[in-house]
Amino acid sequence: MRDMFEKPPGGPYLLSHSAGLLPKAARGDFETHFFTPWTANPGESWPLWIDAIDNFRTALAGLLGGRMADYCPQPNVSAALFALLSGLSLEKGRDRIVMSVQAFPSLGFVAQQAERLGFRFEILEGDPADIATWEAAMAPDVAVIVAMHVHSNTSVVSPVAEIASLARARGIFSIVDVAQSAGILSIDAMAWQADALIGSCLKWLCGGPGAGFLWCPHDLKPLNVGWFSHENPFEFNIRDFRYAPDARRFWGGTPSVAPYVLATTGIRTISDIGVETILRHNRALIAQIDPPDRSGKGGTLCYKPMDIEKTMTALTAAGCRFDRRGETLRLSFHIYNTEQDADIVARCLA
Repeated sequence: MRDMFEKPPGGPYLLSHSAGLLPKAARGDFETHFFTPWTANPGESWPLWIDAIDNFRTALAGLLGGRMADYCPQPNVSAALFALLSGLSLEKGRDRIVMSVQAFPSLGFVAQQAERLGFRFEILEGDPADIATWEAAMAPDVAVIVAMHVHSNTSVVSPVAEIASLARARGIFSIVDVAQSAGILSIDAMAWQADALIGSCLKWLCGGPGAGFLWCPHDLKPLNVGWFSHENPFEFNIRDFRYAPDARRFWGGTPSVAPYVLATTGIRTISDIGVETILRHNRALIAQIDPPDRSGKGGTLCYKPMDIEKTMTALTAAGCRFDRRGETLRLSFHIYNTEQDADIVARCLA
């Protein structure tokens, strides 16, 4: 299966938590679904491009669950979060947004600026894997809970279904970020019963940059609209805006097309291989390095060596591509990694 991907030369590629490798099929699909509509029928490309983006939405629904109509392309998770927050109507005495201190910082930046919409932002201390941490935070004045399914700097998994259940019982809108889990852990949007998901195709979905998304089955009315948020984008009546009847209402103005064409190939490739197959392979390779139980962890091995500089020097000399967050090394094994890759990493860490 590793031969299905554009693998760079050199040593082990261990950055799938940051940017997954594109499938080789993406080149041909990009030519077919992006360039050909543009060159073969100049000026009349939009119907074919919209079909291509619908293919993206359909692929997401097939992998993550729910209806295609409830998915909307977004440039990134930050834009997706703001779109959702801007569509919420605040109730008197209920205005706080809560997320873990371990959340992706970009989402915290969005929540801070959402105070201009009337929200108050609170950073939640404590273990995000412990449901008691979340339950204690769900006070009557909380409007929104934002939970990471997998935390990027620790690989800790939050109990998102339980979080969503508690939030739902208290009338709190729940948003789950699946950027670090989609493609490596099983996700079922309908079973979780969260109010919304946000994510990116850049990482384990091997879809390249610029292809974010949101899933929201609720009839919110976002502020950041444009002609592609319209029920009929090609109506062109400045006096009459009507929200699209599905999640396309979150779309905004003239959309990018290329990122979603690339990402569709990545999503379909991951779906064809199977998330469970990828996870088993990931766990088997990590077991060559770090035998402890991986339950409650995502796909990234977050490793704290005794001498981080010496360990980084060894990994770099072996040609490994990895990254560092503070005193932690982040090493991710995808389906395109091999037992030999794991052996190299094990020797370097030793």
